[in-house]
Amino acid sequence: MFKIGHGYDVHRLVKGRDLILGGVKIPHETGLLGHSDADVLLHAVMDSLLGAADLGDIGKHFPDTDEKFSGAKSTELLKSVCGLVFEKGFIIQNIDATILVEKPKLSPYINEMRNNIADCCGLSPEQVSVKATTEEGLGFTGKKEGIAAHSVCLISK
Repeated sequence: MFKIGHGYDVHRLVKGRDLILGGVKIPHETGLLGHSDADVLLHAVMDSLLGAADLGDIGKHFPDTDEKFSGAKSTELLKSVCGLVFEKGFIIQNIDATILVEKPKLSPYINEMRNNIADCCGLSPEQVSVKATTEEGLGFTGKKEGIAAHSVCLISK
């Protein structure tokens, strides 16, 4: 049995926060606002995995009303999600993710993001794809108000 999952997340950019994407701290004048570290890429990855395994979404497992997740590292949350997926008897075949961001340029950080996701999920980096694109100045990402990410995954039993 093969199952596909899709995840999407978005966070607002604000001053005074670190910019964490794919578990990588990226130098930038703004960061993402959220209850945890607001790693929009890993949140999308988690939702794709949870959806494929019929386990709900990250809000169900890590609610922003629970103080124990305040400032949580999304890499640790992703490890927990992978554990839940494995407990249901699934194997993660691959993850493909896209970050929608105008600035900063992410190409210098993509391999580290891929490696972080692979490490968290027990995969090889070849099973993880991370891409970044702009939206040509359109919408909230194009106006640099926030960053969004999409992720799809394939799991099997």
